[in-house]
This record gives sequence, structure tokens and C-alpha cells, in this order.
Amino acid sequence: MAKKAKKKKTKKTRMKSGDFLLTILVLAFVVFGIIMVFSASYYSSISETGDPYTYLKDHIVWALLGAALMLITALLDYHIYEKLAPLLLAASLILLGLLFTPLGVTRNYATRWLGVGDFTLMPGEVAKICAILFVAWFLSRDSKRIRSFFKGVLPLLLLCGIYFGLIIMQPNLSTAITICAIIIGMMFVAGLNILYLITIGMLGGGGILALALADEEGYWMKRITSFLDPFQDPLGSGWQVIQSLLALGSGGLFGVGLGKSIQKTLYLPEPQNDFIFSIIGEELGFIGCLVLIVGYLILIWRSSHIALNAPDLFGTLTAAGITIMLAVQVILNIAVVTSSMPPTGITLPFISYGGNALLLFMGSFGILLNISRHSAL
Repeated sequence: MAKKAKKKKTKKTRMKSGDFLLTILVLAFVVFGIIMVFSASYYSSISETGDPYTYLKDHIVWALLGAALMLITALLDYHIYEKLAPLLLAASLILLGLLFTPLGVTRNYATRWLGVGDFTLMPGEVAKICAILFVAWFLSRDSKRIRSFFKGVLPLLLLCGIYFGLIIMQPNLSTAITICAIIIGMMFVAGLNILYLITIGMLGGGGILALALADEEGYWMKRITSFLDPFQDPLGSGWQVIQSLLALGSGGLFGVGLGKSIQKTLYLPEPQNDFIFSIIGEELGFIGCLVLIVGYLILIWRSSHIALNAPDLFGTLTAAGITIMLAVQVILNIAVVTSSMPPTGITLPFISYGGNALLLFMGSFGILLNISRHSAL
């Protein structure tokens, strides 16, 4: 009897605490992101607003809002999302559809934001977590569903197609690929046949190639192939990648020092956003980049641990989806800044400037913490 009481007490303590290491890692990434956003955006902020602290102040506000959201989702029982999943899916599709109304805001030839006054929202970011929760709900209702092509695989492939179509029209190939990768990755975790996975991968790659070939203006082909030789068009499509490589090369082993980047002085466009990893490499060097990557690997390990020890299939799939989202975005972002793949516009999780993305990740990891609180391990 004493042993049973002790076990119950241990489980109750787990419910209260959650995964401590994951919490510390997320907060450390956010604080580091604030420092690097300030460093990377200093000259851009002066150039755009005359105030060197504009991006810093905005990012701190978003970080505080993200911390509040993370606390709420960490305390809110994750099973509530199981009931809301179909509604959340519908809401995400409606928000994506609203981009093609007067509410859509166009920046740099892309309509990715909904705007009402000073408030803007990126439906593509919202769609990621909504897709994760819906797929987790769909597959957890019947664990054998994924083994049936017509009952499990085909409906989720159609969902991928709908998301891809709505997002590619913005245009935003990176977010479209990310959401499809998340859905297919969750299908694999749920037990998708490896032959289906290979076939889906080949069809997806062929679809992207067909999209590029069908574009008469050559926009997509130029975007997809520009990374192969960015120096072919150094003042055009290759400019940002070239400046990124120069930043990484200048950093060497230990970097030029925090705040001393040259490329951020209006050479590298939007250094606080997608290419902030380049500034980290320049200022903190290879060692700084390596420490950051190791931090992400530990975060992915802790997230995977939560997925493996979740108390039910919905919790496992939700945690797996969030983990896949993190891993995919880290890989894509670092691949882009090192010219290993075409520019995608994917932010570096918890680090890059951008309120919507930061809120999404902090809220998502709050859900992960809640799942860990329900685990008896």
C-alpha cells in the first residue's frame, strides 16, 4: 500500500512540474533570440524608423505575449484540443481563404498576412498547429485507420493538397512544404507503410518540379535553382545568399564578436528574420553555431521523449507533430543560409524576429509541456 501511495504521489508531482529541461531550453532560446534580434536589426531599424530599438521593443513584447500563451497552454489540459480539432481545421482554412479578400496584406509581392489596422496575422503560421491537432485527432480516433489507403492515407493527402494549394497561391512555397512535411511525418509516426512514404515523397518532388516547369514567367524555377550558383546573379536572386555566405565565412571559428557584424550594416537584407543564423555565425563563429545546433538537438530529443511517453495516441501524435515542425524549420532555415537549398522564407524557431512565429512556437511548446505533465514517467 505504501508503494502504491508513493507511485500516486510521484505521478501527481509530474502533473505539476512538467519537463523542466524543455522549459529552460525554450526560455534560453527566446532570451538568446532577443539578444540576436537586437544585434542583427540595429542598422536596419535605424534605416527604416530612425530608432535602433524598434525591432528590439517589438520582439520583447511578442516574447512576453508568447510566454503568457505558453503558460496558458501548459496549464490547459491538452485533451480540449481533441474536441476542437475539426473546428480549428475549418478556422485555419477560412483564414487562408481570407487572404484573397481585401483583408489580405501584400508585402514584397506576397500576400501572406491578414491586416486590420496595425494588427497583422499570418494564417500560414496558424495553419501549422491547426493541421497538427487535426491530424492527431483524425488518426487517434482509430489507430488502424492509417493502414487503409482510402480511410486514412487518401483523406490526409487531400488535406495536404488543399493546404498546399491555398498557401502556394500567396505565394509561399516554404510554408506549404513545411505543413505537408508535418502531416506526412505524423502519418509515418502513426504507422504509415514505408512504400507509401517513398511514393508520396517522389510524387511531392515531382509536383514541385512540375510547378516550376509550368511557370511561364520562370519565377519558381529561378527560386528553386538560384542556390546552385548564387554568384550567377550576384546583384539579383543570389544577393541575399551571397551576403549570408560572406557573413558565415567572416565569422571563422570564434566570430568577430557580439554586435560587430559587418553584413548587418545594410548588406544582408532583413538580417533579423530568415537569415539571422548568418549573423550568429559571423558574430559568434562556428563554435556559436555549433552550440546553437546542439541546443536544438537537445530540444528535439526532449520533445521526442515527451511524444514517446505520452499517455494516449492523441498526445503522442500531437507531440510528434510539434517536434517535426521544430526539426523541419531548423533544418530548412540552416540549409537556406548555407546555400544548401533554395531560399524558403522559413524562420529560425524562437530566434528570428516575427511575432506570429514566436507566438506559435511558444504556444505549441506549452502544449508539449502539458502533455509531459500528464505523463507518469
